[in-house]
Amino acid sequence: MDVKRIGYWLATIAMCGIFIFSAQMYFFKYEMVQGFFSQLGYPTYIVYPLAIAKVLGVIAVLVDKPRILSEWAYAGFFFDAVLATMAHSDAGHTLGLSLYAIILILISRFLYRYRYSSGTQLN
Repeated sequence: MDVKRIGYWLATIAMCGIFIFSAQMYFFKYEMVQGFFSQLGYPTYIVYPLAIAKVLGVIAVLVDKPRILSEWAYAGFFFDAVLATMAHSDAGHTLGLSLYAIILILISRFLYRYRYSSGTQLN
C-alpha cells in the first residue's frame, strides 16, 4: 500500500474523530458547551446546527460522493477550526484539538488525491 494513501487515511480518520468528538459533546453536554460559547462571545443558538454540520461534514468527507460536497466539508472544517483556534487564543485557553484539527485538515486535503487505488489526480 502506498505511504501517501496510508497518510491520507490516518490524517482523515483522526480529523473526522476530532469533529465527531466535538459534535457529540455539543449534543450530549449542551449546557457545558453553551457556557463555553457564551464565554467566547459566540451566540448559543448555533450549538446544535454546528453539531449537525460537523456530522454531515464527516459523512461527506468519508463518502466523497459527490466530490463537491467533500470539498465544501473540508472548507467548513478548516474555517471552523481556524475560528475556534482564534477564539480560544483570545480567551487565553490552550489551543489543543483545534490546532491539531487544522494540521490534520491540511494533511488530509493535500493527500486527498491518493484516496483512490489508481493514484490518479482528482479533477
